[in-house]
Amino acid sequence: MSDNIKAETTWNGFQKLDIRTGTILKAAIFQEAKNPAFKMEIDFGALGIKKTSAQLTKIYNPEELVGKQIIAVVNFPSKQIANTMSECLVLGAVEPDGKVTLLTSEKIVPNGIPIG
Repeated sequence: MSDNIKAETTWNGFQKLDIRTGTILKAAIFQEAKNPAFKMEIDFGALGIKKTSAQLTKIYNPEELVGKQIIAVVNFPSKQIANTMSECLVLGAVEPDGKVTLLTSEKIVPNGIPIG
């Protein structure tokens, strides 16, 4: 990980990302993943339920993830990870040692609310 700021982008570049709130419905150890990760199903309200995987195993367990409202990018193309299609990218703060702390909303809001 680097402390360097990435290349400058434009406001239009940022607006292309569809970042939304969602609530984790299911989380389980992703046995087939190359790196330790969880498989999750996340409720994005009117956008439906999306599947993903995330390398959150250093500081979370599946039980504490269920019910947590998170922030995710929902408009990336689906990506095959082992035997699962990842349909969104859960956002988190990544420390140099690989620990990921999920980004969440301060207060609970409806699932699927855009972040901007």
